Amino acid sequence: MKTFDYKGFDRDGSARSGLIEALSPKDAREKLAAMGVLAERVEQAGQGPTRSLFRRKRTFTVDLRATLYRELSSLVGAGLPLVNALEIVIQSPEMGEARAVIAGVRDRIKEGSSMADALASVTDRITAFEQALIESGEQSGQLDTSLDRVAAFLEDQKRLREKVSAALIYPAFVFGLAVIIAIGMIVVLLPYAVKQLVEARIDLPAITRFALALSGFVTSWGLVLAGILVLLIVYLKQRARKDAVIRRRIDRRMFRLPVLGRGYTILVNMRFSRTLSLLLDAGMPLVESVDLAGRATGSPWVSYLVESEAESVKGGGSLADALRRIPQLSGSLPGWIQAGEASGDLKKLLDKFSVRYQRRWDSFVAKGLGLLEPIIIMFVGGFVLFVVLSILLPLLSLTRTVG
Repeated sequence: MKTFDYKGFDRDGSARSGLIEALSPKDAREKLAAMGVLAERVEQAGQGPTRSLFRRKRTFTVDLRATLYRELSSLVGAGLPLVNALEIVIQSPEMGEARAVIAGVRDRIKEGSSMADALASVTDRITAFEQALIESGEQSGQLDTSLDRVAAFLEDQKRLREKVSAALIYPAFVFGLAVIIAIGMIVVLLPYAVKQLVEARIDLPAITRFALALSGFVTSWGLVLAGILVLLIVYLKQRARKDAVIRRRIDRRMFRLPVLGRGYTILVNMRFSRTLSLLLDAGMPLVESVDLAGRATGSPWVSYLVESEAESVKGGGSLADALRRIPQLSGSLPGWIQAGEASGDLKKLLDKFSVRYQRRWDSFVAKGLGLLEPIIIMFVGGFVLFVVLSILLPLLSLTRTVG
């Protein structure tokens, strides 16, 4: 039996939707007809990641995933088999549209897939970090603990996003309003003012001629270039999803960005050390743990390098030496790992390192938000000043001429 997601109408013409178990789409339609439901659409739950410019992908937000992992952690920890736990969660009204995704996960687990693989096959919202931790929990027999850790991480990320969003509301409002006003001035007011100045035979200063040229460019090509930029971004995102080499190239360049690259490096170190500590605590072999921890960083480039260096560790090499050959992880982490290997308590030192980098990450975000608002205000103020001067200087010239 498979689970199918359907939409249709009942005998009264009211819209109906939900899940039904059947052997095939035809069998599902027959069952729905027997229930008095005319099916408009019937498709297998969790058909897989769907990406399209014109089709909206199924919602499986961070909130829903965190709730799913919390509930599964409690149910599995209480001794329920994973499939039974998923069936209970599917009945939860708060899962909303995600119920179809969860049903697809359950069906694939029934067919023999692991939970990590099942999640990755039905939705593209699962991050490499989530997948790696869930996979480690399944392999170590501590799935409930891993699910709880994943939920805690997602909730931390959600709180961070909410904090960032709240801090950006005022600067974004100021920036948007100022840009609208500035564009209105440069597209409407400036050409009109310049027309009057030209008729008065006043020489236009360089700043006004430049602003007028910018006004003409924005008026003629602004929408066209914006459309081209959107299409280019969509095309590159589609290419990156299909080509691992492109993803690695883009990710590698992310580390070279000023300021942002440093923050990304801190985040990668924190995730790697935290995941490696969890995996070692679960009793997984070091080589497998290193590989999964590399994937859990969420960085395709670092994951690729870690996978390559894991072979040297498998051959008997030192983990600290292997990480020193990975630029993004070659800072403080190899020294801590070397000390942990020497003391025989690698997990404890990794825990302390992850806490230290968690604090560095929180500090980086706080400082970044503190600097962002004045930077935006300075940028907007400079742009508005440019527009005002481009209008005011010719007017001053006209005043002197009349005088």
